[in-house]
Amino acid sequence: MRKWSFVLLLTVCGSSLFAQTIVQRDPVIEKMVSEVSADSLKSYITHMVAFGTRNTLSTQTDPKRGIGAARLYVLGKFNEFAKKSGGRLSAIIDTTTLAPDGRRVDAPLVLGNVVATLKGTDPKDNRIFLISGHLDNMRTSVMDRTGDAPGANDDASGVAAVIECARIMSQRNFPATVIFIAVSGEEQGLLGAKFMADKSRKDSLYIEGVLNNDIMGSNNSSETNIVNNTKIRVFSEGLPAWELDKAAVNIRNLGLENDGKARQLARYVKETGERYVDNLEVVLIYRNDRFLRGGDHTPYVQNGYAAVRITEMNENYYHQHQDVRVENGIQYGDLIEFMDFEYLRKNTAMNLSNLANLAKSAGMPQEVKIEVRRLTNYTILNWKAPKYGKPKGYYILMRETNWPFWQKKIYTTQTDIQLPYSKDNYFFAVQSVSEDGNESLPVVPGVGR
Repeated sequence: MRKWSFVLLLTVCGSSLFAQTIVQRDPVIEKMVSEVSADSLKSYITHMVAFGTRNTLSTQTDPKRGIGAARLYVLGKFNEFAKKSGGRLSAIIDTTTLAPDGRRVDAPLVLGNVVATLKGTDPKDNRIFLISGHLDNMRTSVMDRTGDAPGANDDASGVAAVIECARIMSQRNFPATVIFIAVSGEEQGLLGAKFMADKSRKDSLYIEGVLNNDIMGSNNSSETNIVNNTKIRVFSEGLPAWELDKAAVNIRNLGLENDGKARQLARYVKETGERYVDNLEVVLIYRNDRFLRGGDHTPYVQNGYAAVRITEMNENYYHQHQDVRVENGIQYGDLIEFMDFEYLRKNTAMNLSNLANLAKSAGMPQEVKIEVRRLTNYTILNWKAPKYGKPKGYYILMRETNWPFWQKKIYTTQTDIQLPYSKDNYFFAVQSVSEDGNESLPVVPGVGR
């Protein structure tokens, strides 16, 4: 073991730990981010709004109206991109038949998710990263399958981000696989996401991260009239929904209530998104979703996957789940005129930078341990190389116990390190770093003896 193998903090220039911090961007990802187009996003949403309604219960046979036509539109965009992908991108409508549930499904229903898979170039790498938005929408009544419901922001905005990420990323190679999905049935009870998440668990798919985008393209709130297009919220669960009974003792003993897989992904989204997207602050919200509400990431966390919800900073309830009308001088309805496409461009770019950085990274370090054989004010960490990819080195992440995100990143090429910081006062994690500087998700150490 090299006691003093820790070297420079991330992006520190020169030998001083107090030198100026410089943001280091992967030029490949920077180029992809620059290609995100507000005009493209507007075009996708304009097409989706033109289907009149995308209610999950709406017609699936009309070529110009309803959820069936909307699914075919998204599939057509994915197939268009596939032609330029060198055979790496493929797309399907993945269907299942649901019986009436007595709540939000009142007749037999063919539920369909539009799924595009960008196959990774490393045949030994089975990691999957997933981005989703929900294609369906609703009026004031979720059972109204015939009335017009534009659904421009909820959630054509999220689906547009998925389509745009597929357009840009399908022209590049990544060692890991990326899945782009427009789900149905969100308003009917997260049905499409549940179908996908349950099937992924059954098939033992190794999904390392899920970015769910829902309501992300408007910059102002109702009632309070707050306008803000420089912040985006990321929601993440604290205590894990998956097998909490098995994990609770360890979480309590080590004080890891804020260090589950979803929360680590949220911190990663903040750091990476702010690195690549100017004039955007990623705000971490420490709850799984908005107060007493749910989204399509929830079935994934319930199946043990790291999943977060990405949502605009200030929701406008005049334009969400509303019939289009003017009442008391207020325009109601989820109309495209209330969208901010520059804001949506930034939020889409934030998603893309994270997907690309994850898909380009080596795998997470294995068997990360913190040494506890004797009492000491030093902290000794050791780990093994990742299962996938060949890292050039590793970052040790540190933060004080009361701090919401990582404060220091220490680079080493070794697989062990001794730090002059007490494990009583800090949380630690380890992430691998690829040759191009792309970080894996962090791994919090377990107890080593």
